[in-house]
Amino acid sequence: MTVSGWVDTVRDQKKVQFVVLRDESGALQLVHPRLPLPEEAAGRLEGSPPESSDPVADTISALSSGTFITVRGALKHDERVKLGGIEVVIDEIDVVSEALESPIAEDTGVDKRMDWRFLDLRVPKNNLVLRVQTTLEHAWRNYWVGNDFIEIHTPKLMASASESKAELFEVAYFEGKAYLAQSPQFFKQMAQPAGLGRVFEIGPAFRADPSFTSRHATEFTSVDSELSWIDSHEDVMRLHEELMVAGFTAVKEKHGAEIAEAFGVDVTVPSTPFPRIPLAEAKRIVAERGYEVPRHDDDMDPEGERQIAAYVKEKFGHEFVFLTDYASSIRPFYHMRHEADDALTKSYDLIFNGVEISTGAQREHRIEVLERQAREKGLDPEELSFYLDFFRYGVPPHGGFGMGLARVLMLMLGLPNLRESTYLFRGPTRLLP
Repeated sequence: MTVSGWVDTVRDQKKVQFVVLRDESGALQLVHPRLPLPEEAAGRLEGSPPESSDPVADTISALSSGTFITVRGALKHDERVKLGGIEVVIDEIDVVSEALESPIAEDTGVDKRMDWRFLDLRVPKNNLVLRVQTTLEHAWRNYWVGNDFIEIHTPKLMASASESKAELFEVAYFEGKAYLAQSPQFFKQMAQPAGLGRVFEIGPAFRADPSFTSRHATEFTSVDSELSWIDSHEDVMRLHEELMVAGFTAVKEKHGAEIAEAFGVDVTVPSTPFPRIPLAEAKRIVAERGYEVPRHDDDMDPEGERQIAAYVKEKFGHEFVFLTDYASSIRPFYHMRHEADDALTKSYDLIFNGVEISTGAQREHRIEVLERQAREKGLDPEELSFYLDFFRYGVPPHGGFGMGLARVLMLMLGLPNLRESTYLFRGPTRLLP
């Protein structure tokens, strides 16, 4: 048989040599029993070794970790071999591409590892993150398609802001300027008067946010869905939790054992319905636990999220919680407000293991209300005319959510930061590799 891969380790012993070969499918042991020296070598003077009669052994002795080789040999079953009980006895070896000594090691800091991400991803546990990501996204798509959702691909160059201009990347665009999309919000809402009904997208989004936390990025993959004919944000939450169950079930079935071995994490498929707590009540619960959320705004801060997550874990045994009924003062202009209390929106944040991973809401579909709420946020309806035109031709009640893919992976696998759950991370000081 013929096998190819990167040299992981070499054990160069007196009578036998072992090489562990690795590729994206796993690891395999290669073995080469050294050939005895020719008899005439015994008569040579000490210090003048004979020409090698075992070129395979010489090649193996010179191998460095990371070198890419192709080996031809015989497959042999041996129960003593830890890597699956098989090994390949080498007949021929071809060094395809030699490797320098790796600049990173197991204890290298995360920033330097990101500099050498293509080497960092050779490590099996880091490679596993992206395989889990693939399974998770595939399960989500299966759920959407199985429930008659339509996949859309929205543009990432926009003429105006979809949320706050403070977080926009402005780019030159021929004789004018454009902005990198913060989310597909406007375009997935456009699908509702277009008659698509239920849509989804997994694609890039950009935020000019100079944050250096473990959970922020300037470019990230956003998981979005929007659906028509809803009664309230409760319909959106129901979709959201069913989607998460589908994804976590697929990951646990395919990778559960690998994840437990690599990260020491037992992937738990969440039960439905997820706990739901209005934000005001959540703040009272957190205060009773001894933590006061700062009152400089109406949001829940990161420590408050951790505290309410701990409460939900203790009381309900659940890793997820919907915090609902956020103040209109901190929500976008397109979030629908409660009929009985204009200060509250029909919106939610989804908290997973103490970190917010998503925001969802019922959208406002009445044009006169949208215009008024946009002005209240300091936005010029004229600049939003292309968006507001959607609502002049009949729009069904609708809602949806946007969710950060890398955050979900980070929290699912117990990783310390977003850098490790992103293929190539982008932050305020990183544009390479």
